[in-house]
This record gives sequence, structure tokens and C-alpha cells, in this order.
Amino acid sequence: MSIWPSPLSPSTELGRLIGYARVSTQEQNLDLQLDALKRANCDKVYHDHGVSGGKAARPGLDEMLKDLIEGDTLVVYRLDRLGRSVQHLSDLLVRLDNSGIQFCALSEGINTNTYGGKLIYHVFAAIAEFERAMIRERTCAGLLAAKERGIRIGRPPILNEDAIIEAHRCIHQDGKTYAQTASKFGVSESTLQRGLRRLQMNSQPWV
Repeated sequence: MSIWPSPLSPSTELGRLIGYARVSTQEQNLDLQLDALKRANCDKVYHDHGVSGGKAARPGLDEMLKDLIEGDTLVVYRLDRLGRSVQHLSDLLVRLDNSGIQFCALSEGINTNTYGGKLIYHVFAAIAEFERAMIRERTCAGLLAAKERGIRIGRPPILNEDAIIEAHRCIHQDGKTYAQTASKFGVSESTLQRGLRRLQMNSQPWV
């Protein structure tokens, strides 16, 4: 019996099947993932080799996201190969759903082309909003605790917490650039970056 997940239907029925693979270090091997994506009948495969930690540049992932169009299906060997954190993964899946792109994780048996699989998008959308709500709650609690200890907070920042959280959503769910998002909120990119750092939303380590 084969150890591989069953191949997907031919891409002519689903639109293009676009694969993505990633390993965290140069010493790790992509072959396991690439073989699985080949068996899944992927038309094209993007990959990142040796991308880990807090690195913002993910050329393979970024190029793939630009290439994906409505009707395509993104295929990965395993969920954690796509997202570097729960928040990042949730945002990416919401972005795919908003763009009319389906998703398949071979190891977990997730396929949003099926009726049952469509629930995955709703689940991860809820997770993304939950994560942002928790960030907002932690920030407010921290400010209140500091005030009660008599710590001077200083003048209000240009971007408040809600604006920063919405900016993060624009970048990671809507696929907007930092420049486009900063322009939307009437601030510079450096101000936007400082706001994201203040809420610790600028860096999410890879799994």
C-alpha cells in the first residue's frame, strides 16, 4: 500500500494545482514534500529552502501568492509548511478564501474543494479574529496595569491599537503592501512598522 496521500483530481477539473514546499534549514531536504506534490498532480511548485526564524523574506511563498488566481488550488504537504504561526496561517487562508482560491493539505486530508473542507476557511477566519482580539485585550490590560503602577505612558501614538490591528489584517489577509497600508492610514511606513512592533505583530517565527 502506498504511504502517500491520494492524488488530487486532474487540474482540468479544478483549475491549476499550485504546490508549495518549505524547509527551515539548508540541511533539511525538500524531496519528501516535492514527491508528494508531484503525486498530487501539481502543475507548478514553488519552494523556500532554508527559510526560518524571523526572516521576513520568503521569495518562494511571495512569488506563489502573486501567481495564484481565482479558481486555483494551493497544495501543501502539511499545514505547518505554509504558515509560520497560527496567526500567519489563519491570515493566509482567509486571504486565499477572499481571492477565490482553494486549499489542500495532503497530510491532514484537508481539501476546501469538498463540502466538508469548506468549513476549514470559516474555522481559520474565526481563529484569525480570535488572535487579534487577544492581542487587543493583552495590550489594554498592559496599559491599565502600567497606569495603576503610576507609570507615565506618554503621548498617545499616531496609530492606536485598533488601527494597528486593522493594518495587520490589510497586509496579511488582503495582501496589501506596507506602503499601500501606510498610505491608507495616512502615516509613513516607518510609523506603521513601529506600531506593529509595539503590539509585537511585526514578527511571527516559522514553525
